[in-house]
Amino acid sequence: MSKTDFLSTLNNTTPQIQFLQSLVRTPSPNPPGDTTAATRIITDYLHSQNIPYDLISPDPSKPNIVSEFNGTAPNPGDDPSPRIVLNGHIDTFPVDPNTPGWSRDPYSGDYDNGRIHGRGVVDMKSGTASLVLAYAALYANRQHLSGSVALCVVSDEETGGKYGTKHLLQEDKERWGGDVMLSAEPSGMSVRFSEKGTLRMSGVVACKGAHGAYLNLSEGAIRIAMAFLNDVVQTVESIQPNPPSDIAKYMTDPEVLAAVDVAMGPGTSRIIGKPTVNIGTIKGGVKVNMIPDHCEFELDIRLPVGLLAEEVLDVINEIIADEKYASASIELRKQEAASNPASFSTIDHPVIDLIKKNAEDVGGSRPAMIPSMGATDCKHYRYAGIPAYVYGCSPLSMASVNESASVDESIHVTKVHALTVWDLLAG
Repeated sequence: MSKTDFLSTLNNTTPQIQFLQSLVRTPSPNPPGDTTAATRIITDYLHSQNIPYDLISPDPSKPNIVSEFNGTAPNPGDDPSPRIVLNGHIDTFPVDPNTPGWSRDPYSGDYDNGRIHGRGVVDMKSGTASLVLAYAALYANRQHLSGSVALCVVSDEETGGKYGTKHLLQEDKERWGGDVMLSAEPSGMSVRFSEKGTLRMSGVVACKGAHGAYLNLSEGAIRIAMAFLNDVVQTVESIQPNPPSDIAKYMTDPEVLAAVDVAMGPGTSRIIGKPTVNIGTIKGGVKVNMIPDHCEFELDIRLPVGLLAEEVLDVINEIIADEKYASASIELRKQEAASNPASFSTIDHPVIDLIKKNAEDVGGSRPAMIPSMGATDCKHYRYAGIPAYVYGCSPLSMASVNESASVDESIHVTKVHALTVWDLLAG
């Protein structure tokens, strides 16, 4: 079978639209993280295509679907044929019932004006559907392939992957890790090779409380916390990371930075290579005319490649030790499960050019290769020494009211991933 003939097997778009609609109409918010109903949508599809699969469920409410096959064509080269892993997740951000502005049911799955609507369609049910359909096409033509392909459709990505990708790689890295992993997380039709790390912390400021009129006795925990957090933002965001030289050169390329703004929105290029501090929550006080003796907050610090959490913690501890905070107790606790180092894969892996070429060949523009802002399960592969790359749809309505994804982009992503694996395994 030629590559052109293989591509023709991917041209029936109706099943993809219907499959994605069914997936979006089946809620799988995390938290709470129960993906069993959405899992059945995918396993029913695999069963309809006579594709064998297994469920690996360290948490029964968070099953992971795994499938694999070996191509039966002879290997045309001297090197061993590679093992390619396609990885996508089922869980999504939740819907806040108090958030106004939804123009339709958040789980409608409506197909309207070329887009499918609903929570999780961008992150990342569109991409996961693309990977499942690409895998099915490859499985149906496995007699033309050498090497092997694995499909990992996981739960628990939105809360760190303890019961999903992280578990699979810990249990059997060779089987579910492979030689290279491809993801279809929303990437703005760009190829992503790295992502920022996270340092999540909970903090408490405690001090003397008093009547609200007697500020001579105490500033109060909230005012002290505000000053402390302002120092943290200014100091941490001024730290200069020290990435590897090839990454540093790449991250200052004007064309790369322009592509970052196109894919992720204007201004993203100004912070893509820098640490950022988000004060996610803050609460304190009992009554308006009382000086609070207690204030709690949470920090979400994003770490670019070349900056470690330990470096940031050292800077923050110096701030805490400053004499101006001597009247208060400031305690910070790192949220270990939600804190991960930055990760990156080599920027010259052959799969990158294959993705770019196939994106052009199926009617798109040649994608740029850029770093990512948010965290994905790619990090677990990179920590394990396995190159991981992302190519997916636009992220611009991700997790927002009226989230929707382009059907044309979804179909395009399916073809690009399927053809890229074909190129790697069909000789």
